[in-house]
Amino acid sequence: QVQLVESGGGLVQPGGSLILSCAASGFSFSSYTMRWFRQGPGKERELVATISSTTGRKTYAPSVKGRCTISRDNFKNLVYLQIDSLKPEDTAVYYCNAEGDLSKYWGQGTQVTVSS
Repeated sequence: QVQLVESGGGLVQPGGSLILSCAASGFSFSSYTMRWFRQGPGKERELVATISSTTGRKTYAPSVKGRCTISRDNFKNLVYLQIDSLKPEDTAVYYCNAEGDLSKYWGQGTQVTVSS
């Protein structure tokens, strides 16, 4: 059974940091490109960061570039998203996504709220 389980969300003050984790199981994790998306209140879901399966190449949305780091551990089947200098506009549900040649999977999301 395929599972993507996000964790690490919560309430953070502006300027703070968070590390989100996504635990994957049920598929060949190392062969999948992994992404983090987010959906803020009243907003469409947006791509935040991508890490490729083969080269480990990383790309980021302009809204988080310089504040965000995506990483993966292919031995533990984990993908991480660290966000620094959090802003209220980073408030969203953050989703983990796995994309292979023939399939795509989503996690249930973890809520991040940035507020004082």
